[in-house]
Amino acid sequence: MKNYRPISLLVVLISIFSLAATIYALVSNQDQGRYQFESIFGKSVDIYGKGLYQHDSVSMATQAITQDFVTLFLGIPLLIISLVLTGKGLIKGRLLLTGTLGYFLYTYASYSFLSMYNSMFLVYILIMSASFFAFTLSMMSFDIPILPQLFKEALPIKFISGFLIVVSTVFGMMWLGKVVLPMILHIVPDGLEHYTTLVIQALDLGFVVPVGFLAAILLFRRRPFGYLLAAVITLKDVTLLTALSAMVILQFSTGVQISPVLIIIVLLINIVFLYTMVLILKNVKDVSGTIK
Repeated sequence: MKNYRPISLLVVLISIFSLAATIYALVSNQDQGRYQFESIFGKSVDIYGKGLYQHDSVSMATQAITQDFVTLFLGIPLLIISLVLTGKGLIKGRLLLTGTLGYFLYTYASYSFLSMYNSMFLVYILIMSASFFAFTLSMMSFDIPILPQLFKEALPIKFISGFLIVVSTVFGMMWLGKVVLPMILHIVPDGLEHYTTLVIQALDLGFVVPVGFLAAILLFRRRPFGYLLAAVITLKDVTLLTALSAMVILQFSTGVQISPVLIIIVLLINIVFLYTMVLILKNVKDVSGTIK
């Protein structure tokens, strides 16, 4: 694998600093606790008021804490395991590593741009930057023209492509529904609270949804790059949807208004993503080689 050594160094940095950031966030509990704050939009926002996320809303802090748990107990172990498998020359390891790096890039980009300023700000930037370069190097390490040869003929291309189209459409329509009508009516979108803009919606509509459509179309046409994009977006979304599933369940259990229909949709998508991940990894040929 090309660029294995710099990727390994970056993965070690990501693991160490994300471990520090998540543990600190989960154990910090200082300050007075919840209080009300009136935003510039004239909305009363329930502020978390303690720990690292003391200036974030209760809703956002709850999501961040859940994300930290998933990163600590799923993301970091997956990152280390996939690096070890990559070191053995396994294609499954390389795909898993690239997808997991995509998760860290997305997660810490959202922390850097969305979370209220806190003492981990520079750590978030470091992890985001390291994840970006490691993800880029990992994507560049694949020999794109031979990718179709690395998958078995039994790979269910139509199912995977169709599922990616459906999921990309669902999330695209969901976020556009959240944004378009308030823009037309000149009102504040639900969930903006005291934040300045809709960062998650920007990331998803700008990157995740288009990549999902592109991966589906290219894979359906059996284009080499489609195999890589479909595998990476699936492996990345498994971790992200696991975190999202935990978020909506925790928010619902703590009294935050979450539609039960939304919870069911997220859980179902997460389950199908897990199934799709198994299908992809199951149909990767066990090819290994010397790391360069």
